[in-house]
Amino acid sequence: MSDVSHDYNVTEKDFTRRVIDGSRRTPVLVDFWAPWCAPCKMLAPVLEKLAEAYRGLLTLVKINTDSEPRLARDYDVRALPMVKIFKNGRIVDEFMGVLPESAVRAFIERHIERESDKIRRQAQASFEAGDTYTALGLLRQAAELEPENTALKIDTARMLMHTGAIDEAQAILNTLPVNVGLNAEVKQLKAQLDFARTAASGADHTDLEETVATNPNDLQARYRLSAQRVVRGEYEGALEQLFEIMRRDRVFGDDAGRKGMLSVFEILGGRGELVSRYRAKMVNILH
Repeated sequence: MSDVSHDYNVTEKDFTRRVIDGSRRTPVLVDFWAPWCAPCKMLAPVLEKLAEAYRGLLTLVKINTDSEPRLARDYDVRALPMVKIFKNGRIVDEFMGVLPESAVRAFIERHIERESDKIRRQAQASFEAGDTYTALGLLRQAAELEPENTALKIDTARMLMHTGAIDEAQAILNTLPVNVGLNAEVKQLKAQLDFARTAASGADHTDLEETVATNPNDLQARYRLSAQRVVRGEYEGALEQLFEIMRRDRVFGDDAGRKGMLSVFEILGGRGELVSRYRAKMVNILH
């Protein structure tokens, strides 16, 4: 291995202290290697460079599997080099073989907690406690530290939606990179925003229920009622209204009933008893 002043080497004697206990403070990157392993010697300088770059946020240790065969066996080291990352006393990720520096950096980034992550957790706690104003302020503070952090943007859009700032939330989602916009979480949020926009444009919930009861063919009222039920978290009631629209008129709103059902399925994660039941009902009508 390369000559470094830092003592990266760990043995069975100090493994618990330096890896298990140490990972409760910062993530610990464990490099399993052997003196005869040429790829290990190629990877070592990359790991050491990144350990220096992430000093204070990450700890690097190395385990010579020739000297420490029990550790290699206990941690299922099947080939070398093998790198595992420990957090809170357990393995959370690993890779095998030699990766380019960019790939190793991306591997590490998934497990590094930054100041913005701490602020984001505080924002979520404030939001769950009903203090959306404080939560949004915290997210703005975190975004100043990491302006391109898409997770912060998504959180901000979600909270804005709950305050009724639908257009502002949509504008934020529109700034996301294309690949991020295709994530299930973002697609769910976009579907929720569409329903929220529709819900805000109609009469109140009670009036819409009365309208639908009096005039079952008022599909516009049904659609707005379904949107309000989505906003209220009443997904089964929303799906029932959308299914009824689909059953009565496939042309209405450019097949709004079917498309609305698909959007609710998206919000529900595409699985579960409710999704399966209404997907089957939808298929029966289509065929």
